[in-house]
Amino acid sequence: MSKTAVITARLDEETLKSLDALAQSQERTRAWLVAKAIQRYVKEETEFRAFVKEGEDAIDRGDYLTHEEMIAEIKSWKLGRKRAA
Repeated sequence: MSKTAVITARLDEETLKSLDALAQSQERTRAWLVAKAIQRYVKEETEFRAFVKEGEDAIDRGDYLTHEEMIAEIKSWKLGRKRAA
């Protein structure tokens, strides 16, 4: 069986009212919605940080384009499209 933990959070009155309305409309509890929100946040933040780390690692390896190189690359793409048309 998976372990769970109880946490406490402070919400302003407006957010709490919105949370209660959402819970009622979905026939869920506050706790269920809060747990799902935290799960989503943790997943998205973890993925984003991994994405950033991948970019930082590429920079460390020297695997990147400077701003000027990227502009030149984009311009070459545009020229390629004009020639094809």
